[in-house]
Amino acid sequence: MSTYIVVPERLVEEARKRGLNVEDVVIKALAEVLNVDPKVVARARLELAEKMLSEAENYISTGDVVQASEKLYKAVEECIKALAEFFNVKVLEEVRRRGRWETWLLGRAARELAEKLNEDRIRLVWKDAYDVHVWGFHEAKYGIEDVRASLPSAKWLLEFARKVLK
Repeated sequence: MSTYIVVPERLVEEARKRGLNVEDVVIKALAEVLNVDPKVVARARLELAEKMLSEAENYISTGDVVQASEKLYKAVEECIKALAEFFNVKVLEEVRRRGRWETWLLGRAARELAEKLNEDRIRLVWKDAYDVHVWGFHEAKYGIEDVRASLPSAKWLLEFARKVLK
């Protein structure tokens, strides 16, 4: 279940100018203010991943490649962050030092998680989602069939994360 809040556009623009993900900023701020267990934060990230994956499926059904690509990528990104926070992987030290997640840190987290959990599909799903993000969202070169082909792996990661985080 999700609750929606309104964030003034000026603050959203300021966050984006600084290269920050607004959802990450809100999650981090709430987690710090509420002093919640990182495992609670990880489960919250899975809620966001579920929403993003559902949106990706809707965009796939309407043929919107760009938005489907972005939402699929975001779903996988949130799963990686959730697993990384749940297992307190080493790459989190760098995330904390920098004050944010960066794409290369997500790639490192995916590799670290794949090794730690003995599940190489985590790394492969990340690579697939990043590929769709670049070529479907940023470059707008992929067709809807390319994004649709990545949907099963993204769904697998979400289910895997749900099971592991229980």
